[in-house]
Amino acid sequence: MPSDSAPPLPFEAVLFDMDGTLVDTEGLWWEATAEVAASLGRALGSADVPYVLGRTVEDTAAYLVPAARDAAPGTAAARDAAPGPAAADRETVDAVAGRLTEAFADRIRQGVRVVRGATELLRALTAQAVPTALVSASPRSIVELVLPSLDHRFAVVVAAEDSPRGKPHPDPYLEAARLLEADPRRCVAVEDSPTGIAAATAAGCHVLVVRGEVPSWSALRRG
Repeated sequence: MPSDSAPPLPFEAVLFDMDGTLVDTEGLWWEATAEVAASLGRALGSADVPYVLGRTVEDTAAYLVPAARDAAPGTAAARDAAPGPAAADRETVDAVAGRLTEAFADRIRQGVRVVRGATELLRALTAQAVPTALVSASPRSIVELVLPSLDHRFAVVVAAEDSPRGKPHPDPYLEAARLLEADPRRCVAVEDSPTGIAAATAAGCHVLVVRGEVPSWSALRRG
């Protein structure tokens, strides 16, 4: 438990992104997406990054399905099509989403690397009795594969299926704060991608950006 003499924390809870923040899986997700995209006759490039990294499987599937992408990446039509599957045939999007999930899972089963500093910070938060949540754009089946690597009991786990809209919308972070009974404005979100940063910011959270290493407990306290 925290010391009675310690100053009060400036936040109520810490909300963690998973892929690219706590575990080094964004490269695996990109590889999986590139493999499926190639089977659909498309080679991914830098222009596709905003529609792949930090997105839900369903959003990425809708982006890859040709019927959802009537224009080249970066155009207004492509941007409008990218966030959701409504513009594409539902059955086709579901099938591509299933292939993406399995390709990603296959890579995760081979092992994942925990980002430097993540284990230490999670242990410090446990020692200080600070509530934590995992807020991931990945489906729960993927989250469950990764959780053993983190060796941490999150008070709340919000996966892609648990909110109406995924990142960059604020819904996942708002749902995590609601389940924790915390004010999102008094939560710190730890994120790495522009998509996730946008979601946490829109939810009103304070955002700590990971750049290759998870910050220490003292850095987190300083904000």
